[in-house]
Amino acid sequence: MKKHISRKNFIKKTGAAMMLAATGFPNIIIPKRKEKLGVALVGLGNYSTNWLAPGLEMTEHCELRGIVTGTPSKIPVWQERYGIPDRNVYNYENMHEVANNDDIDIIYSVTPPGLHARDSIAGAEAGKHVWCEKPMAVTLEECQAIIDAARKNRVQLTIGYRMQHEPNTQTIIKYGREEAFGPITEVRTAAGYRAQGLPADDWRFSLEMGGGALYDMGVYPINAARYSTGKKAVAVSGIQSVEREEMFRKVDETTVFDIEFDDGTVAKCKTSMGENVNYLEVDCEEGWYYLRPASSYSGVGGEVSDGTVLEPDPGHQQARQMDNDALAIKENRPPIVPGEDGMEDIRIVKAVMESSQRDGARVVL
Repeated sequence: MKKHISRKNFIKKTGAAMMLAATGFPNIIIPKRKEKLGVALVGLGNYSTNWLAPGLEMTEHCELRGIVTGTPSKIPVWQERYGIPDRNVYNYENMHEVANNDDIDIIYSVTPPGLHARDSIAGAEAGKHVWCEKPMAVTLEECQAIIDAARKNRVQLTIGYRMQHEPNTQTIIKYGREEAFGPITEVRTAAGYRAQGLPADDWRFSLEMGGGALYDMGVYPINAARYSTGKKAVAVSGIQSVEREEMFRKVDETTVFDIEFDDGTVAKCKTSMGENVNYLEVDCEEGWYYLRPASSYSGVGGEVSDGTVLEPDPGHQQARQMDNDALAIKENRPPIVPGEDGMEDIRIVKAVMESSQRDGARVVL
């Protein structure tokens, strides 16, 4: 699996001390017992194994304390690697019992998108804060159900959009908010990788599980278009296509689409599982700026028309994201990416699908 998912490129390994020094998270005085919040990873696939669990070894405000998996053979490996006691190991049938476990404060849903609602709602109903990986879910109804469960149980819900925590991306967000180079006139953004070697039963080929380019990678350009402009999306148009029909029998391989915002700005977007694309370009009345790559796990950097170079930040993105989200819980303040943000992206995903079914017709949101 490591060779064929290009979006899962491994960052160059550096010392944990160097990573921690680069993140620059603030220190706060807190009770010893809750110096670090306990996280249970739900789903132990590639992202949890190679990114989230290592990231939790670098965090200041949270740490890995539990796992939820449907694969028993993974349990001893994770227990030995991370010292997880038997009492903090769950499967999908008994994860509701986490309600009785004070070691765990947060459940992080890292299963395929089609299962996010199941796992996130279970976590919220157990009284645990919920981190839900993107895309948030596959339907608006599921997104709303997750939001409702978090509100009902008075727990915090945040979506795993790591890019909104990345320093250069935060600079781009600030430029747009402050109109540093005048009003934005156009946005161009894309995210994609060439999928190869995936088994036919991989969830990425199942529409019900959140497969296809638009679900799997499309939330990157959608979210980028939204956070870079800070505007409300009002309409979309798009076309989905397939080149390798033997692989993509039920889902899109590539989707090209436009997002119209309430001020008239248009974002031209592309996502693909057949092509390596990765950029965010913003034109303004008085200048421009870009990130290239814009959504990689490392090396996100770019340039600005005034000569500013946005040098890549060496910090571990997932560690930064999780620390920011844990700190928001500890300080009882809203997270950077609430559930409503994830739901809005799914609203756009569904509208783009509708547009494609109508031969690219404009769909009002």
